[in-house]
Amino acid sequence: MDWLNKLAWLLVVIGALNWGLIGLFDLNVVTEIFGSAATLTKVIYSLVGLSGLWLLISKYKS
Repeated sequence: MDWLNKLAWLLVVIGALNWGLIGLFDLNVVTEIFGSAATLTKVIYSLVGLSGLWLLISKYKS
């Protein structure tokens, strides 16, 4: 499951950068690209959240 950890890290980094841009410049790249009410936007936010949870659980699991 090494590929899953790498994907999770990538999504968490993308999410962190997006939050940094929101905080610094009031720019939400995800909603700029996919729209604020798009289902795809909600899926992306969900995947970022699940990735963070996966990394947190996998850190303490082993």
